[in-house]
Amino acid sequence: MADGRLILSSGDPTVDRRIDWARALMEEGNAADAAELLAEAVARAGHYAPGWFLLGEAREAAGDAPGAGEAFAQARALDPADTLGATLRLARLEGEVAGMSPAYVRALFDQYADRFDAALARLDYRGPEVIEAGLAQACERLARPFAFAHGLDLGCGTGLVGARLVDRIGTMEGVDLSPNMVAHARRRKVYDALAADEMVAFLTARPAREVDLIFAGDAFCYLDDLGPILGESRRVLEPGGLLAFTTETHGGEGVLLRDTLRFAHAADYVRAELVAAGLAPLTLDPVSVRKEKEQPVAGLLVVALREG
Repeated sequence: MADGRLILSSGDPTVDRRIDWARALMEEGNAADAAELLAEAVARAGHYAPGWFLLGEAREAAGDAPGAGEAFAQARALDPADTLGATLRLARLEGEVAGMSPAYVRALFDQYADRFDAALARLDYRGPEVIEAGLAQACERLARPFAFAHGLDLGCGTGLVGARLVDRIGTMEGVDLSPNMVAHARRRKVYDALAADEMVAFLTARPAREVDLIFAGDAFCYLDDLGPILGESRRVLEPGGLLAFTTETHGGEGVLLRDTLRFAHAADYVRAELVAAGLAPLTLDPVSVRKEKEQPVAGLLVVALREG
């Protein structure tokens, strides 16, 4: 691992072949044999973080949670930026919650960018429509026009939500951690400015009371703690400004790390964090904006107001 980038070869052709065979075995559902092959591979190339990570996946699939934890821990030690997301895998094994590293999210979506829109279409993604409807209802409730002078699109991806709202926003900026996603968003020609940056850092660098709309479609499910993003959103919003976002949810309490390695936020948790940040919840409605395995994913549509 160098500069947070994934090294695709161990440097040993014999090890690389073993890893390829192990992947094929896992695809066939033979995780136990894959784990044996991978143990041999990392014995020869102990420096190779992806080999350890794949060994963790194989051991986990084979029901060896302690062995999986050891392998993921070794992968994380060899990959300080945590490009592979070993911290999340360890947290899930231990039933805990841990934040996603920026390097992991950037690598995930840089690889995903070219097929992102097609993949969301297969999942019946409707985040843009849901956020548009939520904002329209909030504006009607507040007896204000459904129009904004300056909007920020957090975790803009390829620009699906921005393209839906562009006719309602005078100046619109977008930010995404993935440069490849930003490149796709730029091709839509709907943003006045785009940045490749982490969402909270992007907001922190901006002046207070600068914009009247902040929105995020299917982006906050990559944040464990909503406090920082909500606090910075409130600071950057002018009085009377709106924040609209979707996130995944669950029927328990607090924050849950799902098997998909996305975070689900309980409705009571979201409400409490909004209030703590100084935002007044206007909408906190159950809604599904996408499917997994043909089943709707439980989610929330949130619209909140900065009152003063």
